[in-house]
Amino acid sequence: MNHSVQCCGKGERGSALVELTWLGILLIVPMLWIVLSVVDVQRGAFGVSSAARAAGRAYALAPTDAVGQARAEQAARQALADQGLRGVPFTVTVSCTPYPRDCHQGTSVVTVRVATRVDLPLLPELLGGQAPSFALDASHAVPVGQYQEVDGAPAP
Repeated sequence: MNHSVQCCGKGERGSALVELTWLGILLIVPMLWIVLSVVDVQRGAFGVSSAARAAGRAYALAPTDAVGQARAEQAARQALADQGLRGVPFTVTVSCTPYPRDCHQGTSVVTVRVATRVDLPLLPELLGGQAPSFALDASHAVPVGQYQEVDGAPAP
């Protein structure tokens, strides 16, 4: 008695290598996109945080509020460029307490907020008109007197 067992019909034969390759591609491509997106968002978070810190210092060191605003924007632009975010749109908002109209008085605390966005990578604009983005912002508070020289201070 010769019993031969056939496991698969003609239509059920396939290559596990091909199936595994397609499954790998279907899983790896979204994972790659997630990793690249997280890296870009983290880079943006570092950039906006350092931009707020640099803008706060630049504003506090300026002689007037108008000069301070210009210096804060330039410092924020440079800090964002240092993190690879050259040319991204951003806003610098300055508020002061307890003197909201003159930030450069001795006991003022300047709060600088920098806001920007990071476009998520590898998604074509065809999907929604504009590439999806992630909004980021950071703020930094600086006492004005912290970076200013005091006249008549006793020598150490």
